[in-house]
Amino acid sequence: MNIKQLKYLYEVVDARGVNAASSNLFVAPTAISMQISQLEGHLNGKLLDRSTRPMELTSLGKFFYPKAKELIKNSSALFREAKEIAGGQQGWLSIGFTRSLLFSILPEAIRIFKEDHQQVKIELVEALSEHQPELLRKGLIHIGISRFINKASGIADVKYETLFVDPLIVALPINHPLAKSKGVSSSIFLDTPFIAFPKDPQSTFAKTSIKLLMEQGVLPNVLYEATEINTALGLVAAGLGATLVGKSVAQYNRPDIKFLPLTDVNLDTTIMSVTKDNEENLLVDDFLAILRSIKIASP
Repeated sequence: MNIKQLKYLYEVVDARGVNAASSNLFVAPTAISMQISQLEGHLNGKLLDRSTRPMELTSLGKFFYPKAKELIKNSSALFREAKEIAGGQQGWLSIGFTRSLLFSILPEAIRIFKEDHQQVKIELVEALSEHQPELLRKGLIHIGISRFINKASGIADVKYETLFVDPLIVALPINHPLAKSKGVSSSIFLDTPFIAFPKDPQSTFAKTSIKLLMEQGVLPNVLYEATEINTALGLVAAGLGATLVGKSVAQYNRPDIKFLPLTDVNLDTTIMSVTKDNEENLLVDDFLAILRSIKIASP
């Protein structure tokens, strides 16, 4: 199956016949029919009912055609954007990020960047901190924004730069008995179930959070593991437990969650930029300068 076959099918359906499609495409009708037949062969089913005039889509065709049309549209947009980038008419900046940063530094940085780089296509790639170096190596992102509880371990071809320190705070259900307090101690997790996230074998965030609580003499009862922070906060809001999040997350306060500081221990996370070492990219430099300039307000 290829794009040409999809385009021929689209033209036949749109023009309501092979001959009309042939005239529009300047391609012989037999060539169009052969390509559509090959497509049907790949699918092991007929897309067009050739016994009707004009030909109509079969049940399989009605399922396949709108998806093929969307794929053609996307491929055309991809070709156009790639051609503009290659011709210098448009730039491209791919940003890797951990989801919690949607609550703090990332939206503001993108807004400021777009003001001066309107022709640059921004691509956002959600990726855990541990996955971002490999995405850099593969060229799938140009810059990453990561969160670490401990400092990132050194990697030869990757450069880390600290952007700001984001203390961990407790996220509680709004109806929790301690929700009206000014702060809580880590011992809250002795009685309140702990919601761990992200659930990923390569991520150390949840494991380190639990380890730090254990160092305070608290063995948290992990009843739930969430794939990402939004799910974790949803579980908190449902009253199923509490969790630890960066203080900057509380800037976008939810009415069903109370964010409180820890009173007995300072647990910090570090927000860091991740770039390829010794690689020049003016768009990355500009975006990095913006990240450095943003001040995170206290919630």
